[in-house]
Amino acid sequence: MKGLYAVVDTKFLASRKTDPVAYARALLEVRPAALQLRAKDTPAREILALLRLIGPMCRAAGVPLVANDRADLAVLAGCAMVHIGQQDLPYELVHRIAPELAIGISTHNLDELHRALIAKPRYVAYGPVFETETKANADPVVGIEGLRAACEVAHAARIPLVAIGGITLANAKVVARWASACALISDLYPPGASLRSVTDRATQFQRIFGAFARDVEARS
Repeated sequence: MKGLYAVVDTKFLASRKTDPVAYARALLEVRPAALQLRAKDTPAREILALLRLIGPMCRAAGVPLVANDRADLAVLAGCAMVHIGQQDLPYELVHRIAPELAIGISTHNLDELHRALIAKPRYVAYGPVFETETKANADPVVGIEGLRAACEVAHAARIPLVAIGGITLANAKVVARWASACALISDLYPPGASLRSVTDRATQFQRIFGAFARDVEARS
């Protein structure tokens, strides 16, 4: 995994009155490294419907679709991956329930990172690197030095590290030195932006991380 890890966050998009499927289509034009549907506090039936709408688009673009939290819905929708956090079902249980799914894990400090790497997930997310407003009760900021330390640990394990939290076009190049990919919500779609400009911004992030990011093959 290397490049832009694009996140379709339904709560964020609702605040902009933007259709998640149209937004996903705009992102998929640049063929990001992955596309995640994040639908916190959304009924399961609606999440499944969205996954089933976005899934064929992702497959046509050759982009893995990642379901956030819900391994059961990921299987039903034919997703490539599921992303789990520290408060979700543990990796071992998710893998037992859905062995066909690749799994990514959120981590926020080196202790969590070391524990996650033991499972040899498809990738680990690490952060927040900078302050972020798109996640309530965010974990403490790790900063670039914290990201650098995490990168060295993940790189030694040959697991891609996805940087998360507060990443913008202004700081993307320095982040890319210490990550394989970057997960983005708000800076892909700043206030007043159109879906055309979302594609343009996604292209810029994809180019930056394509040029500067560390390319690591995950063990599986």
